[in-house]
Amino acid sequence: MNNKTRILSIDIMRGLTLFLMLFVNDLYEPVVPKWLIHAKANEDGMGLADWVFPGFLFMVGMAIPFAFLSRQKKGDSNFQILIHTMVRTLSLLLIGIFMVNIHRLNPELTGISTYAWAIWVYISIFLIWNNYPSQNKYRTFFISLKILGWIGLVIAAYIFKAGTSTSPEWMITSWWGILGLIGWGYFAAAITYLITKKKIAYVVVIWLGFIALNIFSQLQMLNFLNPIKPVFGVLIDGNVPAITLCGLVVGMLLKSYKTDFKKLQIILIPFGVIVLILGFILRIWFIISKIQGTPSWAMLCNGISILVFCLLFFIIDQKLINKWTFIFKPAGQNSLTTYLAPDVIYYLIWSFGLPILFYKQDHSAILAIFGALIWAAVMIGFAALLSKIHIKLKL
Repeated sequence: MNNKTRILSIDIMRGLTLFLMLFVNDLYEPVVPKWLIHAKANEDGMGLADWVFPGFLFMVGMAIPFAFLSRQKKGDSNFQILIHTMVRTLSLLLIGIFMVNIHRLNPELTGISTYAWAIWVYISIFLIWNNYPSQNKYRTFFISLKILGWIGLVIAAYIFKAGTSTSPEWMITSWWGILGLIGWGYFAAAITYLITKKKIAYVVVIWLGFIALNIFSQLQMLNFLNPIKPVFGVLIDGNVPAITLCGLVVGMLLKSYKTDFKKLQIILIPFGVIVLILGFILRIWFIISKIQGTPSWAMLCNGISILVFCLLFFIIDQKLINKWTFIFKPAGQNSLTTYLAPDVIYYLIWSFGLPILFYKQDHSAILAIFGALIWAAVMIGFAALLSKIHIKLKL
């Protein structure tokens, strides 16, 4: 295998999970097969949709050793990396809070439609966190755009109203939204990587600690921490960090053995199988449930992610069968834009009542599935197009 610093299979698996995320999020659930969609909260089982998000979380953790190495090569100290970690975490949490409140908005109290408010928020987000070209002659203009974005976000938060006229409410953290959960998972894995000084044995211990937290939380043994759960509940619950730190462990192994695939394979495949078995053992006490965030679900998803990555790494980076990867590569290298840009399109379609989503209907599962597949592919292409015109989010 070529001794290159960038491992293509990381980008491709991240792109694949994003493609599947866009696909399952667009499925019209009443008509499609059950195995494609989320299982119900109290149902013991999982569909494809129940693996996609933890698959992406796993990749968030897996990319950390390589991302930190890249920053160190640019001259960043550990303190600078810590500051970057905190800023990135807070940015994800902030965006997550805005996203999770969109559907709570009361248009009459706010004075603006839900769709218009959402588009306003998304435009502000793109203005703030866009990765602008490094051209000094336009620097003032780019800074002005960022300031305009912050002003837009502040105004959107100021005018936001939920609830009723007799009992108005403001924005809440709720479950933090998908990006907020990613933010907490990234924070747990990144801080773990920093404080353990990249020693994998210590990382494994902390990973097991989060699994234990997940178990204790499910057993209602951590209720005494309820006062701080509105802020730190994702960490206390342990579920999201247990997924992200598993990815971190695999990322550290990959960083150590990326030029010795046979040794890596000998380690990762049994590791994936063991994690899968752990998931089935935990199922004795906890049902497999994404909605409940059970440890059995987390471990099964981790095991699947490890084995899927092993397969992709073998095909792409070992055997160099990678011409097909152009499909997912833009999404893997531009993940935040790929995830957020389709929402803007959704709100525009709904605002103007455009008949584009005609495949969301009750009589044909094939039409619903193929429509969602085409949507996901087009949205990946849309994000790639945005990247070419220098619209690319970067935290």
